[in-house]
Amino acid sequence: MAHEWSTLHELLLPAVSDATRGKRGRAVENELRRAIRDGRLAPGSRVPSSRDLAGQLGLARGTVSAAYAQLVGEGYLVAERGSGTRVANRVGRAQTTPPPRRTRVDLHPGLPSLSSFPRAEWLAAHRAALADLPHEALGYPDPAGLTSLRGELAGYLGRVRAAQVDPESLVITNGAAEGLALIARELHRRGHRTVAVEDPSHLGQAELLASHGLRPVPVPVDDHGIRVDRLAASGSRAVLVTAAHQFPLGVVLHPDRRHRLLDWAGEHDGLVIEDDYDAEHRYDRPALGAMQALDPARVIYQGSVSKVLAPALRLGWLVLPPALLPEVVERKRLDDLGSATLPQAAFAQLLRSGGYDRHLRRTRALYRRRRDALLAGLATVDGCEPVGIAAGLHVVLRLPAGTDDRQVQRMLADEGVSAPALSGYAHAATTFPGLVIGYAALTTEQIDDAVTALARVLTSVATRP
Repeated sequence: MAHEWSTLHELLLPAVSDATRGKRGRAVENELRRAIRDGRLAPGSRVPSSRDLAGQLGLARGTVSAAYAQLVGEGYLVAERGSGTRVANRVGRAQTTPPPRRTRVDLHPGLPSLSSFPRAEWLAAHRAALADLPHEALGYPDPAGLTSLRGELAGYLGRVRAAQVDPESLVITNGAAEGLALIARELHRRGHRTVAVEDPSHLGQAELLASHGLRPVPVPVDDHGIRVDRLAASGSRAVLVTAAHQFPLGVVLHPDRRHRLLDWAGEHDGLVIEDDYDAEHRYDRPALGAMQALDPARVIYQGSVSKVLAPALRLGWLVLPPALLPEVVERKRLDDLGSATLPQAAFAQLLRSGGYDRHLRRTRALYRRRRDALLAGLATVDGCEPVGIAAGLHVVLRLPAGTDDRQVQRMLADEGVSAPALSGYAHAATTFPGLVIGYAALTTEQIDDAVTALARVLTSVATRP
């Protein structure tokens, strides 16, 4: 409190000293008002009594009281009996930074077409599931997940991803993020202190691992996926990979490296965390089966509905080796007593009725058209080359050697187009300059707009001295 009052004295004294005798009260009023607007006096902070402040500034108490009364009337100060006078909690501050740029087209990867969410089918699935649920199912759920969902999901993953899944090995989570957090905490409990991660890769996953006491160790990725020959040097006994469609580079882990990765896990008593985040979206051929089927005892398989339906559903899953299952289920129980039953039941119904498969067929066709439109537009732009397989919800755009991709990102932002630089996903390795372009949620007009802006920016970059 004394610090606040001393600061207020130092703040007001110059203004009062410079004012003529008849205008010192107005100087106090104006300077207080300005300090509150600028945020120099924080909302809720107490100001000294009129008697104390008048004594500090050498003014009549009535002069300070009048200034306080004026600012109370304007809403800058609040006077409460027994609590003194404080700065109001809601006071608009002066704009000190320019307003954010308006984004016309958002090219960030990771979102499906949210406007294509099957609302009618999801609502029907909810109604059917609720009608079928016995009364006892409305109590606290099984922390591993609803039995009916685990059964339907095990069948789906075996059919679509060739995974080796027993319903009892499945744990339903609040999205893939909770699944990775559960794994991270169990690894830490077992003595792990590092986890190898692909470089480049999703920085949010590295942050999540670090928040649970595991240091992410980057291992470079090339055209055939993660460099398995570099894993031993990482000192880790666990590795997180996106084998079916590496994020963000869009490559597939070569079959030979798959086997070498599993050999590494066996030799080092290690674990492979297979993040199968968007493998259902392959447009030129069926995706390779999940790596988990090759060694269910060494591979943790994780997925979610975020790239197929919507992230807002917060539905994910883990397929766990038997050695990890009891501890992870217990950890899930202690965290939240299990995920919500009704969304699980609705998802089980959507799987059972074929609605999930129908939605996938519709969106695969939609995303392929949008990807083709994007690539057709990019073919007319000099100085860029799409890389990666025909899959997923994004494409990586290679820029000319020597280009500063973060500068291109900033210049596109000035054009109203938000496109992340590839270098923003790098941990340690130097990638080629590029952009990571998400296209699943774009309309044809937005694709054309983005391509036009990109052509303009790259021409500007190329002609600069």
